[in-house]
Amino acid sequence: MAEDHDDRDDPGPAGPPATGVPPQLARILAFVAIVAAGAAGGFIGYAITDLQCTGDCSTPKGLGALVGALLGAGGVAVVAVLALRAMNEWRRVQATSPRPERVPPRRVPDGGTRGRPRVR
Repeated sequence: MAEDHDDRDDPGPAGPPATGVPPQLARILAFVAIVAAGAAGGFIGYAITDLQCTGDCSTPKGLGALVGALLGAGGVAVVAVLALRAMNEWRRVQATSPRPERVPPRRVPDGGTRGRPRVR
């Protein structure tokens, strides 16, 4: 009988295994951006509610701050996730695509580097 071949036993290509995790600095910067946007959204939501409310408005101000913080952090989180995914895909494509060989420019007899365009 034919011997079964298990691909899990193959060591694979040399080098570290490819991972889908973005670099740690990028994740930290994304987290800081999300927190900053949440804080800014909270301040804006509080200020908008404060301008529109008179009297004892502690609950509406708190709700305005909460909604503003959630909207700000949520919007920046979406953008951060998309940016991290795009960066990860870019790094994966760069790592897997073969690098083209650098071809020196052609020299033409008159000392220039470009030949005549081919026009029919």
